[in-house]
Amino acid sequence: MRYQNLAKEFFISNRKKLINKMIDNSMLMLFSPDKYHRNGDQYYKFRQNSNLYQLSGINQEETILILTQFGSHIESEEMLLIKEVNNMQRIWHGEKLKIGEAQQLSGIDHVKWNTEFDAILRQQLSWVKNIYYEASPNHKSFDGNPTSNMRRMNALKEEFPEKSFIPINSIMDEIRLIKQEEELVAIRKAVSITRGAYDRILSNTKPDMFEYEVEAEITYEFIRQGASGHAYIPIVASARNACFLHYVDNDKLMKDGDLLLLDFGAEYANYAADCSRTIPINGKFSPRQADCYNAVLEVFKKAKAIYIPGNTIDNINEQVGKWMQEKMVDLGLLSAEEIEKYEGEEPLYKKYFMHGTAHFIGLDVHDVGSKTTIFEKGMLLSCEPGLYIEEEGIGIRIETDMLVADEPVDLMADFPITVEEIEREMSFGVLI
Repeated sequence: MRYQNLAKEFFISNRKKLINKMIDNSMLMLFSPDKYHRNGDQYYKFRQNSNLYQLSGINQEETILILTQFGSHIESEEMLLIKEVNNMQRIWHGEKLKIGEAQQLSGIDHVKWNTEFDAILRQQLSWVKNIYYEASPNHKSFDGNPTSNMRRMNALKEEFPEKSFIPINSIMDEIRLIKQEEELVAIRKAVSITRGAYDRILSNTKPDMFEYEVEAEITYEFIRQGASGHAYIPIVASARNACFLHYVDNDKLMKDGDLLLLDFGAEYANYAADCSRTIPINGKFSPRQADCYNAVLEVFKKAKAIYIPGNTIDNINEQVGKWMQEKMVDLGLLSAEEIEKYEGEEPLYKKYFMHGTAHFIGLDVHDVGSKTTIFEKGMLLSCEPGLYIEEEGIGIRIETDMLVADEPVDLMADFPITVEEIEREMSFGVLI
């Protein structure tokens, strides 16, 4: 089984941090997400709730974590409930974690089968005053109805109106925002695997391939190197397809002379890498393509330097937007006169650079944290300026993963990135 996990001490430490922030006479319940039906007797691949993983290390469906803070110098209590499978389920779907295995992965001594949940819940609710839960706008199933977990929580609110229900999100955000060393090891591994896929792309891409053939090369390398898969649906967008920011069809023929925009990242131990690169399909940038690419690259290099403590995403977006607007004037896309006379609500550069430059990265590729969160050392964010000229069939994005520090750290600093480096790597030929 391809199952990467951090050491149990990491999860033990996270639980202690959380419990210390809970008020007395309170309990937290966290549930794994529903499995979603795909078709027939098939389900979509399961992916654990990120907060539940951060606290338990368990990657299995139908998992429940209960943390209890008694207060008054009474030791807190941790309990994990997992799925028990009968022999028929085991034959059809394989083994699930045994009690001892879950104890070893999580560092939680009290592990029970989830069939005991209702009895345990009733016992806890007889004295607890406060119930912590995870509030999320995404807790809806495909049909738009609340998930089973939200239905369960809504029912508890109706049945026990005297209890205080407290969202745990802000506390979990604090725990997740600054990356611990164990997390950075996993993220660096995801970045390393992503680098392997990028090398394969540079060596194998050529005209008259389909975009999905490049996607296949990425998937092959991710699986070959032990990633759990893609951190998100990859974008493989040639020519004007690159101007559609979330294009994921990846099914068009790649033509000689066009650019290819790639947005891809491996997932390892539930942690994401996030990378964007733009390359010439035939291995050589045209003069115009090189000018546009170098404009984005120059802004990219300047932007990396401002991922420092005290900054925010809002500030970075504003500054990078101004830099990109200057480059648009240099490229003949905008004029100084247009900019001076412009009175629109959105900045004029949004015509050719529509998205932000940064988002937080971690267990989710768009991780916890807001545009106003003040940067601290150890936070991890994307840096991704872009330029999209649909009328010329040019879409360029360059993205890396930046670790906030007094001297910011680019986790992808060794990736080929200049025009010369990309052209040289693409000239070496096929990588088997």
